[in-house]
Amino acid sequence: MKRILSLCCALPVLFGLPQISAFAAGYGQGTECDADNRPSGAVRFQEEYAEYGAYALSDDRERIILTFDQGYENGYTGQILDTLKEKQVSAIFFLTGDYAKKEPALVRRMIAEGHTLGNHGMTHAAIPTLSDEELEQEVMSLHRYILEQYGYEMQYFRPPCGEYDQRSLEKVHSLGYRTVFWSMAHVDWKTDAQPEPRAALKKLTDASHGGAVYLLHSVSPVNAEILGDLIDAFRAKGYRV
Repeated sequence: MKRILSLCCALPVLFGLPQISAFAAGYGQGTECDADNRPSGAVRFQEEYAEYGAYALSDDRERIILTFDQGYENGYTGQILDTLKEKQVSAIFFLTGDYAKKEPALVRRMIAEGHTLGNHGMTHAAIPTLSDEELEQEVMSLHRYILEQYGYEMQYFRPPCGEYDQRSLEKVHSLGYRTVFWSMAHVDWKTDAQPEPRAALKKLTDASHGGAVYLLHSVSPVNAEILGDLIDAFRAKGYRV
C-alpha cells in the first residue's frame, strides 16, 4: 500500500530521525475516492490497522465527526466553541501537554460543553522514534495530567503529524487507547498562508462522505469563519454532525 506523507509535518520520520521500527510512515488520506466518496487511502488504512485499535473512518455512515488538533492557541478556539454550541455539535479536541497546561479555561469549557478530549502527546513527539517505554511516558503522562487536573479520562489518541508504525499503534492500543487518524484534511495550519474561505468551504463540503473524520486546526481563522456554514452544508446533505 502506498503511504502519502502527512500534511502537518515537513518531513517524514524516514529522514533525519532515529528509527526504532523498520517501517514508519506519515499518514495521509490521499486524493482517490471510492464510489461512496471515501478516500481510498483511509479505507485501506482502516482495513489494515483496525485490529490495532487504529481508525481513519467511523462505522456510522450517516455521521461526520469533527476533530481539532490543539497544539497552541491562536485566539480562535473560543469562536469555534461558540459555533459548535450554537449548532449543537460535539467535537473531539486533541490536546498536547503544552496546550493542556497553558489553556485551562478553554479545556474546562470543552469538557463543560460536552466535547471529547483526545491525547495528542505530552510533547508532540514522533511516536515511531520512541522506545516502548518512552511512548508509554509520552501518552500516559498527559493522560494522568488531564485526569488529575481536569477529572477527565481520555481514550482517543492522535499521533503527532500522523506518523506511525505498527509497533507504536500496538503499544498505544495496549495502553487502553484507540488511535484516531482522519479521512479528510486540508492545508489549514499555515497561519500566514490561509486558504480563501469560499474555496475552503467548497473543498471541505465536496469531500464529505459517510463515516468521515475531519481533521481541522483551531489556529486557522478561516476554519473559525466557515465552521457554521460547513456544519449547515453537511446537514443539508443529510449527515449528522
